[in-house]
Amino acid sequence: MSAPTPAIPVTVAAIERRLQASKLRISANHPFFSSLLLMAPTEVTGDVPTAATDGRRLFFNPEFVAPLSSEQLDGLVVHELLHCALLHTVRRGPRDAQLWNIAADIHINGLIRKLAHLDLPSGCCEMPSLAAHSAEEIYDRLRRIKSRTDGPRSRFRMEVYDLQDPVGADGQPLSPAEADRLRGFWSDAVHRAEATARGDPHAWTRMPALLERSIAETHAPRLDWRSALWRHVVQTPDDYSGFDRRHLWQGLYVEELQGEGLDVDVCIDTSGSVDEEQLRDFLSELRGILSAYPAVRCRLYYADAACTGPFDVAADRPLPVANGGGGTDFRPFFHCTSPGAGDAEATPRANGGIPRLAVYLTDGFGTFPEAAPDRPVLWVVTPGGLRDGGFPFGEVVRMVGAPGVRP
Repeated sequence: MSAPTPAIPVTVAAIERRLQASKLRISANHPFFSSLLLMAPTEVTGDVPTAATDGRRLFFNPEFVAPLSSEQLDGLVVHELLHCALLHTVRRGPRDAQLWNIAADIHINGLIRKLAHLDLPSGCCEMPSLAAHSAEEIYDRLRRIKSRTDGPRSRFRMEVYDLQDPVGADGQPLSPAEADRLRGFWSDAVHRAEATARGDPHAWTRMPALLERSIAETHAPRLDWRSALWRHVVQTPDDYSGFDRRHLWQGLYVEELQGEGLDVDVCIDTSGSVDEEQLRDFLSELRGILSAYPAVRCRLYYADAACTGPFDVAADRPLPVANGGGGTDFRPFFHCTSPGAGDAEATPRANGGIPRLAVYLTDGFGTFPEAAPDRPVLWVVTPGGLRDGGFPFGEVVRMVGAPGVRP
């Protein structure tokens, strides 16, 4: 019998050498991560029990790293790197830190399982049935589980090796300025990494579709849905006749409102899939529109599986009490505001025959009409809601915040 292999002392220098070797392997096997690794300095420290990130730096406990195989260490490094690239420190917002961390881990570990040459440490947090969803969607599902049971411990393992929390050095959530800086830093880094990877004809084809989609959704240009609404309110003329010439000397072309404004039917999803926080967000967005855009004339509807309304609303009047809580069906709203609904006041045309704009605030999960309505439709979707491709008609925009995030 051969003598047992003597234990190798765990030193910071030894672990740093292992991390450098890991970076070289990752860069060779996954070129997309090569330039990203240059943007994320690593630090070996006993201040974290396992591994962690503050959104820019990657921290590794030497005692935790020492027994890992090369493939497990590579997976761990990519795990922390993806927390940064997918902006999990920014996207958390006001969510519960521990549950958000679990949701983010489930999504990232699902991505890593699709990448060759990578493994994960034993006991990591995985839930394959949810891994394909965004961190926001996973968080919402886990929150519902937690509200019905003693917590997610009854459904999946809680031994989370990564203790990343989206907080600053003082233990508080990131400030808006810090979040913006971090978002800009990693968006630029990701775009550079994509360019590098696409330069290798074989590198990008090895990227799993789920990872490519997650990166694209995280770093897609953000659009304030109020800006999308404003495009309907302001009609840009084809010549200078619609511009305010008083500002020409400043080099400014100020668009004038065409007509008398815009008539809008706003429907707020009050189904059981929309929680109280989301409903408050919907109502807050509506109040903001009424206050900011006096040219908008608005009728309000509430809908779950049935539709109630219309309610005439204005900035100087309180909003009617919302009701609902049932299933989600988008058809009743479009039916009761269709030309054949029998209510002349509910027809979707006003202001000289111009179609009324329909604005539907929802998470997007429900039953759609079989045919598109004869009117413009603007879907205002909660971050983490149905993906854009799931809407059969209309324009889809997300509520303000990081991609896939409620502020």
